[in-house]
Amino acid sequence: MSSRRYCLITPCRDEARYARRTLDSVVGQSEPPALWVLVDDGSKDETPQILAEYAARVPFIRVVHRADRGARKVGPGVIEAFYAGYQTIDPDAFDYVCKLDLDLDLPPRYFARLMDRMEAEPRIGTCSGKPYFFRPGVPDDHAAFPLVPGSDLVSEKNGDENSGGQTKFYRTRCFREIGGFVRQVMWDGIDGHRCRQLGWIAVSWDDPELRYVHLRPMGTSYKNWWTGRKRHGFGQYFMGTPLAYMMASSVYRMAHPPVVAGSVAMMHGYLEAMIERRDRYGDAEFRRFLRRYQWACLLKGKRRATEELNARQASAWKPG
Repeated sequence: MSSRRYCLITPCRDEARYARRTLDSVVGQSEPPALWVLVDDGSKDETPQILAEYAARVPFIRVVHRADRGARKVGPGVIEAFYAGYQTIDPDAFDYVCKLDLDLDLPPRYFARLMDRMEAEPRIGTCSGKPYFFRPGVPDDHAAFPLVPGSDLVSEKNGDENSGGQTKFYRTRCFREIGGFVRQVMWDGIDGHRCRQLGWIAVSWDDPELRYVHLRPMGTSYKNWWTGRKRHGFGQYFMGTPLAYMMASSVYRMAHPPVVAGSVAMMHGYLEAMIERRDRYGDAEFRRFLRRYQWACLLKGKRRATEELNARQASAWKPG
């Protein structure tokens, strides 16, 4: 890479509880962003005031305001807000672009380490570290880096074959080639498979310098755990995941908080969508590609299946 200019785009709504923690962790990065666009998606709490405070003293922060839609809208709503920010930038001005949530605490060399790894392997199109959250009852204000998983910290169990949805760090060229994010639930799963389909590598690493705290655990930003896990099940159905793979995934997550209930909710969302014959992602070739990969994961294990697929897809990658 000729430079290391990166742009963060953050859709947010009613994040006053966590905003300062994320803002401080980004401002304190060893290599800060060239630009950070924060899109306030109609917040009703103190989020706009907090964003204005930081924008007034941090040169690389820009705030975009959207009208209040009346309620938090996850999935497609988040991506609509992301694109409200993306449309204000010139992507050609940046080597990397990142969709970043505002409920995270990031280690101080987070983005520098991601860029180091992407420079070392040109086929990496998107990457991240691994998210952890505190068990219920543990104060969320005492994290110290590097994070050491233990009794107080729980992994969100993000697979190694994709970047975390909270910090979607992309090579700008890759982001354009895959067509950006789909404006539907499971946007953060479809993008990684699209990367592999085009010969790029999508990956995340559980390394001490890349572990980050997710202050609001995955699936709890709207209503409750049950709703979030049920939404994930529907998203898997929409994406094209076969029933056998969904069942295996649910069994694997049974011991992960919320124990058993989370897996039941995932299957409920999937089966409900299947019985109602709801629409699926419209790209039939993508769905065939996904099913072949997921069956290989069941038969060979995800790590081996991903390594073999990445090797096969190398011929599909087009160097810049």
